[in-house]
Amino acid sequence: MPEPGGALAAFLEAELASPTPPGVAALADLVRSRHGAAVAAILFYGSCLRRGTTEGVLDFYVLVDSYTAVHRSRALAALNWLLPPNVFYLEQASGADTLRVKYAVISTRQFLRASSPRPLDGRIWARFCQPARLLYARDADARRAALEAVVRATTSAVDRMRAWLPGDAALQRFRPAELWRNGFRETYRAELRTERPATIDALYESQAGRFDRVAALALRALEAQGRLRVLRDDAWIEIESDPAARARARRVWRLRRPFAKAIAVAGLLKTPATFDGWAAYALWKLERHTGVHIELTERQRRRPVLWGWPVLFRVLRQRALR
Repeated sequence: MPEPGGALAAFLEAELASPTPPGVAALADLVRSRHGAAVAAILFYGSCLRRGTTEGVLDFYVLVDSYTAVHRSRALAALNWLLPPNVFYLEQASGADTLRVKYAVISTRQFLRASSPRPLDGRIWARFCQPARLLYARDADARRAALEAVVRATTSAVDRMRAWLPGDAALQRFRPAELWRNGFRETYRAELRTERPATIDALYESQAGRFDRVAALALRALEAQGRLRVLRDDAWIEIESDPAARARARRVWRLRRPFAKAIAVAGLLKTPATFDGWAAYALWKLERHTGVHIELTERQRRRPVLWGWPVLFRVLRQRALR
């Protein structure tokens, strides 16, 4: 059992093993066939999982042993190591429907590191403190590493989110909803895309009971690490911790936000190397999250890197990316 072990790991292990909608496993098999034996584990997360549907584009994280083993191009392998993850897109016919998946390739080692609070950005722990499913694990070691990363992501998220709550006293008293809603709003501020406050709040509200339970279990895990003391963890949470450490965590996060956005921009510029149809997909996502509709010309669809700059300038001018 991974650190910190105990009730949180048991809860998340059961959640990772929960059923998924029909067709999801077939997409995981398709990803494995594309990248071979170097695939150690495949995790499913995101909006399609929350809604229990395969309509739209599914989101996977694919954990691998090495980048040279999964990429034919040394340049792609180098990019994956320098700026993980590389993002790919696949489609598969399923009867009269088409299943679509966007999947991120990252080494197990880098995924474990990114699930901690240390990296400049919080993409991994902000996503994997949310529900996920383990679609594939090559062996017991791969399963254990995936679980360890999800446990670490969850404790990292709760540890950061409690520091962002208002108040400078040693004693903090709050409802779980306040922790998660405020925390998700703050993590989205460090991303390139924007979301409406109601959409962000819906992340918690869609599975409030689950998030309340996870908050209590994660705080107990943090207590076992000596980071805080839990006084109450039911409808209200009461904890004691060092206010100076929380203030320091808030300052560090404010400094990190611009770097996190810079990393996101670099990843966006890298995307054309891996993601077929990335420009149209990115604009579809932009419209979904912000309501801003932008139509590409045929020339821009064929060569977005060469002809897409006017679109980027228009997006920036309309302040769709903040």
